[in-house]
Amino acid sequence: MADRSGKFAGDDPFEIARSWLAEAEKTEPNDANAIALSTVDETGMPNVRMVLLKEIEADAFVFYTNYESQKAAELDSAGKAAFVMHWKSLRRQIRVRGTISREDGPQADAYYNSRSLKSRLGAWASKQSQPLDGRGTLMGEVAAVTAKFGTSPTRPPFWGGYRLKPTHIEFWADGAFRLHDRFVWEPNADMTKWSILRLYP
Repeated sequence: MADRSGKFAGDDPFEIARSWLAEAEKTEPNDANAIALSTVDETGMPNVRMVLLKEIEADAFVFYTNYESQKAAELDSAGKAAFVMHWKSLRRQIRVRGTISREDGPQADAYYNSRSLKSRLGAWASKQSQPLDGRGTLMGEVAAVTAKFGTSPTRPPFWGGYRLKPTHIEFWADGAFRLHDRFVWEPNADMTKWSILRLYP
């Protein structure tokens, strides 16, 4: 597409996403990899929350969470999700929709082991999304798992990753007078080719 140049140029949307994220890491004050992750419950009611995107793979986006959380239940039930990454400093965003699968093997182990010790212990201690009667109870759980696991906790069986394989990626950049630039990428069945469409702002 003749006018898809500059920040939008390239033949691989994942490479463009990695490039935009790398730029944002230089300008965003906190968590340039934060995404607003949207799911739906069994009634179709939507839910959204911020999580941290941890990997942009060759054909997917990966994040991690507690498998017993509400978000995990909704991800597992629907098998699909959407997210948006927005960077105020760059005046850009990426919107993604697609299918979901778990990442609970060696890759999840490696990411878990790369986290700080307190974060690893926190993953064991938190019954994510369950009622909590006070912070003291949570800190008591942290103390208990610290005593149990010490400095080398293994990844909890109820904690791991999710991989979102996109069916739709949109790159958006701010334009003067709200005449923004928007390009939508949609893959063929085996993700070897992409159709690219420019949208009105």
